[in-house]
Amino acid sequence: MSVTAVLHSEWAKIRSLRPVLGALLGVPLVTTGITLLVYANADGNPAGGDEFDPVFTSFFGVTFGQMAALCFGVLAVSAEFRGAALGASLAAVPRRGLFYSCKLAVAAVLALAVGLVTALASFLGGQAALGDRGVGLGAPGALRAVLGCGAYLALLAVLAAGCAALLRGPVLSLGILIPVVCLVSPVLGEMSGAVGRYLPDRAGQEALHTTASDGLGPWPGLAVLAGWAALAALAGWRALERRDA
Repeated sequence: MSVTAVLHSEWAKIRSLRPVLGALLGVPLVTTGITLLVYANADGNPAGGDEFDPVFTSFFGVTFGQMAALCFGVLAVSAEFRGAALGASLAAVPRRGLFYSCKLAVAAVLALAVGLVTALASFLGGQAALGDRGVGLGAPGALRAVLGCGAYLALLAVLAAGCAALLRGPVLSLGILIPVVCLVSPVLGEMSGAVGRYLPDRAGQEALHTTASDGLGPWPGLAVLAGWAALAALAGWRALERRDA
């Protein structure tokens, strides 16, 4: 079976699964919606100060939208472990490496496309709400932050997909990922100083800032998150190679 055929098959699977599509569409809806809701309640005047970053404030909803990205990554892979779905998939594509890499590639491309749309919508909506304090895409670091936000959401989806392949189920995968990323990581990051910079979400979110921070910086931060995602994807591949369908 050719790579193109496998990619098309994996796209057809995702397109036909409503929970997976729902999680994917939830990324822009939650991210942009919560950002605009916060601005509306703040009358377009969020807390400022000398370190106020108008670009970063536009991505407030990413904290919540990233949960939808994690759900998408997990569901895109864990659907194979329901019933005899994996056996049927491997019967059609016996080369497990090809099957797994195409599945992750389709999920990553979809997450990146939706992540970029989400980032742009959130940025434009947030800057419009800021009024005179808003900036455009031409502002220093603004375009890089938008692109970085899209990459951040996509890498989280890949990280989640790898964990789902390793753990073989949505409940356990999400039961670990969401508390770690959304609860443990923020607390541990504040307490552990330099070590906290290398946690997946804290490192990746450096790309959303345009002002100097005490973290790794935009590109090194995304590289650290990419490393976490690569490790999870590799662990998922090794698990798939060694286990029976």
